[in-house]
Amino acid sequence: MTRTLTPAAEFATDTEDVARLLTPEGERLTDPSLEPFAADVTADELRSLYRDMVLVRRIDTEGVALQRQGQLGLWAPCQGQEATQVGTARALRTDDFAFPSYREIGVNFVRGAAPEDFVLSWRGEAHSTFDPHEINSAVPQIIIGAQTLHAVGYAMGIQRDGGDQVAATYFGDGATSQGDVNEAMVFASSFGAPVVFVCSNNQYAISEPVTVQAKFPIAGRAPGFGIPSMRVDGNDVLACLAAMRWALDNARSGKGPAFIEAVTYRMGPHTTSDDPTRYRDKEEVERWRRRDPIARVEAHLRARDEFDDEFAAQVQADADELGAAVRAACLGAVTRDPITILDHVYAEPHSGLDEQRTTFGAYLAGFAADDRDASAEVAS
Repeated sequence: MTRTLTPAAEFATDTEDVARLLTPEGERLTDPSLEPFAADVTADELRSLYRDMVLVRRIDTEGVALQRQGQLGLWAPCQGQEATQVGTARALRTDDFAFPSYREIGVNFVRGAAPEDFVLSWRGEAHSTFDPHEINSAVPQIIIGAQTLHAVGYAMGIQRDGGDQVAATYFGDGATSQGDVNEAMVFASSFGAPVVFVCSNNQYAISEPVTVQAKFPIAGRAPGFGIPSMRVDGNDVLACLAAMRWALDNARSGKGPAFIEAVTYRMGPHTTSDDPTRYRDKEEVERWRRRDPIARVEAHLRARDEFDDEFAAQVQADADELGAAVRAACLGAVTRDPITILDHVYAEPHSGLDEQRTTFGAYLAGFAADDRDASAEVAS
């Protein structure tokens, strides 16, 4: 399934060598590698994919605004990458397990995360805002590439349990230069683990362009580990859905791991602490803006008379409702007492944790004593 790959000088911003089913203008194409996995997708399902992407973008917009207003410590935007996240996640079964990075807002939205789950960690209120086993998605990973090892380990557990579930792990182009990702692919290939690697190639590892770290397309690395790969248009939600169906079928049928490079673009900063204008120009951003994943699905559906103003208004209303719920969850958060940071660290209490609790409790009590002394001095 691995496609012919183009040298680095041509692949960075040109996406002509990717598998695609929808052009940026919304024209439906036929791709021999994807068509068997997309032929049954109905207009209703495309509208549902469109709705998911609009809602994910609204979560992202709200997160950026909340951080700029001082309500969140940090935010990792995903604008422009909604098709990669929603398309691949919608192909997963409920009992499959996702291992996302910190940017996969769309993956966890599709898996069933609640409004508060997107903001409370970034606000510093919780280590994890959901039970991973309730939505079958791991806590988003901050350490670059570490989740790939977790996914392979989980997939090897599936093998030993005799199940037919699949683990799916998400990471960026920069993570492919990390040892963890390469080690994960060694284990996955060696043991034939049922895992799908989804690389969201958004063109930058913070400020480092992909052409600096990859002289050929990233999808070409996987076959060196014995893993079939596909390079797909990451701004085409239908292509991403079909590519993930192919990869899941490969893994679920006992053929082992598969690798998808979804060629997309991060329209915003790496995080809200980043200034992307320092390392990329407006012309590049505008070129990718014309490939917007949401606009192309709308154009396609309108060309089929499957998209009208009533539907658009309903999706917008749903997005407004979700955005309000995300904001309310953030602003309504109640900060817990600092000592509770030691709760739920271990399954069972032990003396080392008790000692830390005593030490930290005394430290916190010192602040309370200072406050009392200051109040007494003011009163006198």
